[in-house]
Amino acid sequence: MVRKIVLRTFSSILAVWLSFSTAIVYAEERGPVTNLPLPRFVSMKAKEGNVRRGPSLTHRIDWVFKHNNMPLLITAEFGHWRRVQDMEGQGGWMHYALLSGVRTVIVKTDQLALRLKPNIASATAVYAEERAIAKLEECTLDWCEISSNGHSGWAPKADIWGVWDHEIRE
Repeated sequence: MVRKIVLRTFSSILAVWLSFSTAIVYAEERGPVTNLPLPRFVSMKAKEGNVRRGPSLTHRIDWVFKHNNMPLLITAEFGHWRRVQDMEGQGGWMHYALLSGVRTVIVKTDQLALRLKPNIASATAVYAEERAIAKLEECTLDWCEISSNGHSGWAPKADIWGVWDHEIRE
């Protein structure tokens, strides 16, 4: 009898904790400048972009990102500046004019088989090289369709960077 009560109590506490922790994961902070969600993914629209230590031209340049369409994660906003991170967590402040809302991803796995349909049993459409940049199309809970250079296919979310685990796109 006592064991059943303890198990019910534990189950109730666990259920409350899980629903609270899920709410934290999906909670959205809004940027003070754009009122868009933070953090959020964007891409670099310039071929080259200076990444500065702080949000102004007087701050030192720490990095120069050199990949057009590279996906970046915006983590903060200040005036015309956005604090960004790349796939490895490197970053700093970039001027907003260098960024685009077009969504792209980076392939994390070498010779990733992009499938014709969003399941592992589907035939391979094309292979993607590690660190390839591709446009993000639609996503299910576990798969995303990506495209580059006229080729497209479905990739498991775990093998790409630039999309949220819970994100669904139609």
